[in-house]
Amino acid sequence: MGNYRILFLDIDGTILRPDDSIEDSTRTAINEMKKQHIEVVLATGRPLHEISDLAEELKISSFIGYNGALGIYEKETIFAEPMKPEDVSYILNVASANGHEVVCYTNSKNYLTNLESQSVKTFLKQFHLRQNALFTEDVIGNILGMTIITSGNKGDLLYQFKNGIHLSQVNIEGMRHCFDVIRNHVNKGIGVEFLLKKLGIAREESIAFGDGMNDKEMLAFAGEGFAMGNAHPDLFQHAKHKTTTVTNSGIYNGLKSLGLI
Repeated sequence: MGNYRILFLDIDGTILRPDDSIEDSTRTAINEMKKQHIEVVLATGRPLHEISDLAEELKISSFIGYNGALGIYEKETIFAEPMKPEDVSYILNVASANGHEVVCYTNSKNYLTNLESQSVKTFLKQFHLRQNALFTEDVIGNILGMTIITSGNKGDLLYQFKNGIHLSQVNIEGMRHCFDVIRNHVNKGIGVEFLLKKLGIAREESIAFGDGMNDKEMLAFAGEGFAMGNAHPDLFQHAKHKTTTVTNSGIYNGLKSLGLI
């Protein structure tokens, strides 16, 4: 068993099952890590203002949110990296020209290009987004992350980035026409690296679990990176380990394989 000090957990498809419930084995695993004084951090693409209930339920107070754009340790903000306004404008313009909708996340609210379309309503319901408003130009400098809701097959190919940005497909059934906007220098992996330096924790003392392509940098950087059994097929090559699915004790079994349970 290694000397592990910190555990990073994605939420959707890693902690949360498709029905939004949490396995008892996952709760057991998280509690066991705390007993061993291993820090537990939620690392998610979600806006942090929308996961307070989950964080309270699991008694977790450290986060990497918005796919690495905002880091909070024990309720203290340790880094924040808004998107460049010109990049936000480009995405909004391409989306508008192609009938796509966009969700823009700030540290306090979700700003959408449309609040009435069925695709938007379905997205908001899926991710339990409640703090919503229509996008206005005055918030363009505060955008920490974006999700594009495309309208058909391969809609992501309409976006051509030349400045270190790529799109990551949302790895949830019924949501695979949606894509998170990921910056090469702002992602979960960079967030993990920054937090480890801040806390004086060595890379090899870290563990991470994830299932989506927005987790690839995090799993590749962590000392022990686990791809869930239900992960996007392209994610496995970026992870050191493969565990069982989110509905079959994936986190528990992964930690057990390290001798921690």
